[in-house]
Amino acid sequence: MLKYYFILCYLVGQFLVAQTLTRIPLHTNWKFKQVGTSVLYPASIPGTVHTDLLNNHIIPNPIYNLNESKVQWIETKDWEYVCRFSLSAQQKSTQHIQLVFEGLDTYAQVYINDTLILMNDNMFQTHHINIKPYLRNDTNELKIIFMSSVQKGKEEAKKLPYTLPEKERVFTRKAQYQYGWDWGPRLVTCGIYKNVFLEFWDHAKINDVHYKIQSLTDSLAEIAVITEIESHQKQSYNIEVLINNASIPEKYKQTIKHQHTIKLRQGITIDTFLIKIPQPQLWNCNGQGPPNYYECYVGILNQNSTHDYKLFNMALRKIEFIKESDFFGESFYFKINGKKTFMKGANIIPLDNFMSKKIDYHALVKQAKEANINMLRVWGGGLYLDDEFYTACDLNGILVWQDFMFACAMFPGDSLFLKSVSIEAEQQIKRLRNHPCLALWCGNNENDEAWNNWGWQKQFKYSKQDSAKIWCDYQKIFYDILPSAVKKHDGVTSYISSSPMIGWGRKESLVKGDSHYWGVWWGMEPFEVYNTKVGRFMSEYGFQSMPSYFTLKNYGDTLSLNSAYIKAHQKHPTGFQTINAYLKNDYIIPNSFFNYVYVSQLLQRDGIRTAIEAHRRFKPYCMGTLYWQFNDCWPVTSWSAIDYDNVPKALYFATKKLYQNVIISITPQHQNFVIYLISDSTHTINAELITQLKNTKGEILYTTSKQVHIPNNSSLIVDSLPESLIKPYSLNDTYWHCELMYRDKPLAQKNFYFVKPKDLKLYQPTIQITKTNNTILLKSDVLVKDLYLYGSDSDLKLSDNYFDLEAGVQKEIYLQEHIKNIKEIKHLSLFDILK
Repeated sequence: MLKYYFILCYLVGQFLVAQTLTRIPLHTNWKFKQVGTSVLYPASIPGTVHTDLLNNHIIPNPIYNLNESKVQWIETKDWEYVCRFSLSAQQKSTQHIQLVFEGLDTYAQVYINDTLILMNDNMFQTHHINIKPYLRNDTNELKIIFMSSVQKGKEEAKKLPYTLPEKERVFTRKAQYQYGWDWGPRLVTCGIYKNVFLEFWDHAKINDVHYKIQSLTDSLAEIAVITEIESHQKQSYNIEVLINNASIPEKYKQTIKHQHTIKLRQGITIDTFLIKIPQPQLWNCNGQGPPNYYECYVGILNQNSTHDYKLFNMALRKIEFIKESDFFGESFYFKINGKKTFMKGANIIPLDNFMSKKIDYHALVKQAKEANINMLRVWGGGLYLDDEFYTACDLNGILVWQDFMFACAMFPGDSLFLKSVSIEAEQQIKRLRNHPCLALWCGNNENDEAWNNWGWQKQFKYSKQDSAKIWCDYQKIFYDILPSAVKKHDGVTSYISSSPMIGWGRKESLVKGDSHYWGVWWGMEPFEVYNTKVGRFMSEYGFQSMPSYFTLKNYGDTLSLNSAYIKAHQKHPTGFQTINAYLKNDYIIPNSFFNYVYVSQLLQRDGIRTAIEAHRRFKPYCMGTLYWQFNDCWPVTSWSAIDYDNVPKALYFATKKLYQNVIISITPQHQNFVIYLISDSTHTINAELITQLKNTKGEILYTTSKQVHIPNNSSLIVDSLPESLIKPYSLNDTYWHCELMYRDKPLAQKNFYFVKPKDLKLYQPTIQITKTNNTILLKSDVLVKDLYLYGSDSDLKLSDNYFDLEAGVQKEIYLQEHIKNIKEIKHLSLFDILK
């Protein structure tokens, strides 16, 4: 609330801010038990049955060691939660008393004083229930029976004359990843996983405030504000609006004020009015300008007393999603405030298997911002994330591609299921539509591609009638219900039915729409294929690596590739086999487990770096790159850039460099090695490009420099190195160093090696490490390839890691923790692997 301090101070001076709507959390005095048993245990709300069982020492930690398999019995049982509460006479006299559930997972029967008041079947819905008629004068009992989602899913599956792919999970509107994925465990849980509270109100309350930008110029913004107000009876109220520019110092703030009278009917009243903001300051995505925003207050007043109000952030920007036919096929890109903008980002999955865990989304999004990311895709097999995530993206200029929660399956089309989906869509759209970060709605992840390419028709032996029915049900959800809901309840943000529409094995996937390119990894194609397999917008591609050694150490007791623990925390059926095949091609397979972890991260980084550079070189043909995946939900070998303990991998540190506004990319072309300069900058840049041919001992073999003109938003070849120039030298100890100098400071750097890492000739380095305050200074007598710094028993929080330390060049990196906390700085480099 501190960010609204200016507005609230103003209100206290002008009106009596005595909000008649009050909320009382119901988070205490809960107990739970397995249905059919008698012993009740304390429960934590918000929470899940797994975390409650863990807190009561009934089960071991499910994510530790091999414990996942020991807790599978929980998903087949029903669970009862109960709490008791009392109300004061004043509370009971309130005109309206509602019980509000922000999230119940999933099949739940809710009773107040033994009266059934709700049957829930969708964890993505919220509920407001009038409970005043059912309350007692003394103690009230709230009881919830959670029924097994697994058993319910099986019951629903039996009702169909055919088998749907992923039949166990598709009938339940809950987070699909709970059933297990190739990066996550199977932990099908239940519980009150979000807030539950009592809401008391008299006279009137604001249910919703929505705004739409009607026109936007440099001099004026016109905003339509739509309020939904619920009233106990017919009455007149004043609507008060206050808007402040949050992006300027307090002393320069000028409050935009608006007030008008509205006649409320009994029940719901929708009111729309226009607000004008002079000299609007635009919200920009990360790297393109500041994410300016306005603090907004909308209140309803009667006789100068505030009955209810909403506080929210408003941002002024124009996002256009462009899909249009062109010479190559069909484009797929975004324009932000009229500018064609290259999207640089990653896919995000839920950050934990137990959704009630408190997540610091602001820290997560800050990490994304520091990695120069400007878009995150919320993947459709997980969760609609908490409001805090979207607010953090708003404040940091991170655009959000939002999937609806459907992934890699076909879904039923009965009337009850479709109604549930329709309510879910309406509620989630209304919840998220005010966020300026929202760039795109997408119906599902890979469902369309899967139906057409994954062989389900043959696998499940569908008749023509079965196939027609399944596809018809698909169309009802993704071609009717969801786009209609977006149009009705959002009306601004674009919608696509599926990502992608065409599978990676078909050549059309690279000329139209977005592409999930899995030829590398699933197709076992070499990393070099990324240089040519470039689509219009690369929304998925990736490669696995292991999490930090110290993260793995935190959750298991046997650290070895052959240990049951490590194998259990690798969910891809051929994961290590695939990693090893690529390792043999580019590196060597280390004997030490610690070293294997290190090299697996280098391998992942190399592959994704090849892809990102290719995608950016192909601009404007390709206008986006979102790798799979940014984060993990448990300690696991996966495609993530940041592991479960929030430790950045080598890929994360590479992302910070690869997603800079200006980068250097070097690639073989004909008989030369060409230099690309790629810029996402909003302005042209005149700089000096210095190129040097060096050997790994640190000797400079050749050097040249030139002035370069880099247009804004461009990708162009600016120089080349002929093969004839490097013929006199041994390629295994020679590399090409390029540096772009702008106003006497390095703007971008690039080292290009002519041979595979396993073939490099490296020398034993002597590394000087100096700690001063919260910085580390490093210097070496020879090239140190892929230097990894770590502590005696943990990773270090550093501004950079897994970097090349060039001979004789001092490098400064920053500690993001106090220097006194570090006992020792250790290091590992590629030399230690190859020696």
